[in-house]
Amino acid sequence: MGLLKEFKEFAVKGNAMDMAVGIIIGAAFNKIVTSMVNDIIMPPIGLLLGGVDFKNLEVILKKAYISPTGQALPAVTLHYGLFVNNVIDFLIVAFTIFLVVKTMNRLSHIRQNA
Repeated sequence: MGLLKEFKEFAVKGNAMDMAVGIIIGAAFNKIVTSMVNDIIMPPIGLLLGGVDFKNLEVILKKAYISPTGQALPAVTLHYGLFVNNVIDFLIVAFTIFLVVKTMNRLSHIRQNA
């Protein structure tokens, strides 16, 4: 069987199309969750912690400086605040996917017993 024919059979199968739709919806969902974390969840948490903006939390490993040739070199930093945002983002997405899979399994079980 030719490679092109095999690919065509794979691409038009329901599973491949379902996967493509899931990836597109997942990417859009990720943007929503990221916005929720950055714009809704983290500002009140930062306010409770004394007006901290997590996006700006960092540890400076090496300060910015001007090289002997006159070139401005940026600081070397660890942006741990952004990391905290991303961890919370991941936890929300992972928990949501857990709930979706759990619901799908429950519906599959109900359908099998009907």
